[in-house]
Amino acid sequence: MAKDEIIVDDSNHIEQQNKAKVNQIVDDLTLFDDDLMSLVFDRNIPATQLVLRIIFNRNIEVISVEGQEELKNPLVGGRDITLDVHAIDVDGEEIDIEVQGDSEGAHVRRARFHSAMVDSRMLKERDKFKILKDSYVVFIYKHDKFRKGYPIYRADRIVLETGESLNDGSHIIYVNGMYKGNDAIGKLIQDFHAKSSKDMHYEELAAGVHHFKETEEGRDIVCESVKKYAEQYAEAESIKSAEMSRINTLVQSVKMLMKNTSVTLDQAFSNLGISDSDRTIISKQLQK
Repeated sequence: MAKDEIIVDDSNHIEQQNKAKVNQIVDDLTLFDDDLMSLVFDRNIPATQLVLRIIFNRNIEVISVEGQEELKNPLVGGRDITLDVHAIDVDGEEIDIEVQGDSEGAHVRRARFHSAMVDSRMLKERDKFKILKDSYVVFIYKHDKFRKGYPIYRADRIVLETGESLNDGSHIIYVNGMYKGNDAIGKLIQDFHAKSSKDMHYEELAAGVHHFKETEEGRDIVCESVKKYAEQYAEAESIKSAEMSRINTLVQSVKMLMKNTSVTLDQAFSNLGISDSDRTIISKQLQK
């Protein structure tokens, strides 16, 4: 076999291996994975309406749904956010639905930030504050955030001295992804854990999962999304590794210069032309 034929065979083998890995990842996806969840809910009013009616326990009517909507921070260098699912109901109330598998991603201060970002877009110049609509940030968390066994935890602001609600229209909700009740919310959680549409209770959710995991057209979209994420992750890790290597080289240079010439740390920084931001990082490294 010619050398170039061997290279082609190796390339095909690697491609097949990567394809198999991507397919396995897609097989294991559930609605707790934001890539799949955002696709299933994007512009899917029936599915979004179902979930919110169960969580809110009222007959909410959704008029708009968008998956993976980015909200830009108006401050230069400020942090942007991407909403997994952004819904608006018939009364103009705005709902951000986030799925989360780890505790850091479901941090209560993240919920506060999301709430502020959603609220900040509601009023136009000279609008009165009293017309601000209610907003909801809903975290469907894979675990039990507060470990008390409740299916849902609702957080609204209260006046501490009186115990009365502030009624400012800001609502944060955590859904317990470990809840196993046989009621509507329990069945909803089971559907979020399901890997196959056949194992789901609610047709509104099963239809979306079936399309994106069990039809060729939909599965291709998910596979492409998974591959793109993997490539972005690999690129980010490569950049991170290169940056760590650069900092480690500078740390060793500083150490060597201080040892061989008895200069101070600040003098070593100046002699090596190290930037202020790198000086902070290197100083922390040297303290370890």
